Amino acid sequence: MAYRVVLTKNACEDFDALDTRWRATVRDAMRVHLTHEPTKQSKSRIKRLRDLRHPQYRLRVGDIRIFYDVTGGDVVIIAIMPEEKTIQWLEKHGKQ
Repeated sequence: MAYRVVLTKNACEDFDALDTRWRATVRDAMRVHLTHEPTKQSKSRIKRLRDLRHPQYRLRVGDIRIFYDVTGGDVVIIAIMPEEKTIQWLEKHGKQ
């Protein structure tokens, strides 16, 4: 089953703020990792976020982190950001 990747308005703004090289890298990673097995965890790439129900998962792409939820056949991208901003963002936006 192929999942449909959907970006929220905030995720679109985050994506547009990336430089051209990172946009291409992130776009490819979302296509490869999120369209077929978005919940398949790995040691370095996909991680289910503990103690949070929103966002559910994090995809690591180099120094960029992509936070997303899986709902039915959709992968909803919530935020795309550099690693150094993730803790502060999760404290503000993560829901338990």
